[in-house]
Amino acid sequence: MPTHILDASAVIALLNREPGADRVRALVRTGNAGISTVNISEVATKLVARGARAAEAELQCRSMGLDLVDADAEIAFQAAALFPATQSLGLSLGDRICLATAMKCGVPAVTSDRAWRGIQGVPVEVIR
Repeated sequence: MPTHILDASAVIALLNREPGADRVRALVRTGNAGISTVNISEVATKLVARGARAAEAELQCRSMGLDLVDADAEIAFQAAALFPATQSLGLSLGDRICLATAMKCGVPAVTSDRAWRGIQGVPVEVIR
């Protein structure tokens, strides 16, 4: 079971060596970081958009050793339930999937998105 659930923005910060990457790297190195299958798809999509072949993007994502958490019906409906509380913050479906995954796992969500600081009901760690 992961101790933290990473948002796609946190993984992308790691891949791009952006501010906050050190914190994400430390979490990944523990072997206890997780990510929703929806959010890892966002990461892979970003890599493909930058020119990687799909197989290369998958290999790069899998090589991080993240615990992939399937986005099941419980997570899907929790993400929908989060909509009213997060709409004014501009959170996307992917953002809410990350939060719902963290809620299901009972662990903090890790993101680079500062707008998440105002969210109630789930611990959030903003990496920058």
